[in-house]
Amino acid sequence: MTSLKDIKKVISEIPDPEIPVISIKELGVLRNIMFDKNTLKVVITPTYSGCPAMDRFQKDIKEKLEQLKVKKFDIIMQFDPPWTTDWITDKAKEKLKAYGIAPPAHKTKDKNILLGIKQKIECPRCKTNETELVSQFSSTACKAMYRCISCLEPFEYFKCL
Repeated sequence: MTSLKDIKKVISEIPDPEIPVISIKELGVLRNIMFDKNTLKVVITPTYSGCPAMDRFQKDIKEKLEQLKVKKFDIIMQFDPPWTTDWITDKAKEKLKAYGIAPPAHKTKDKNILLGIKQKIECPRCKTNETELVSQFSSTACKAMYRCISCLEPFEYFKCL
């Protein structure tokens, strides 16, 4: 039988299908992996209601567990507490920048956001804060489309949720 440590390593490295430079662990979607009696439990939390990547996450987890010859397992969707961009690791935020996606600029409980004060989003290419919102939605509902006024490049911003 494969060890829990090996299982955690393999599952933690599954890439996000929409942003393949970060893993489901770095994204904060993978919440827990444990044995309960003789059944492996893998707990994941969707980034938002209706996230299309969740089906893919479950498929990828199932495939990896079958490759590891894990016979009895459950993939559990945990909705409480709800996922937040605060769960994205700092390492993943750096990877997002290098990939051309601006990571969340603040914590979800930032009082400026609650007060409706807009913050400038840093361009992941030229690092300026001279950017403008083009669209509240981009390739996915969790990202917005921005344009850099300095280098004129469009880029996605991973919205704070």
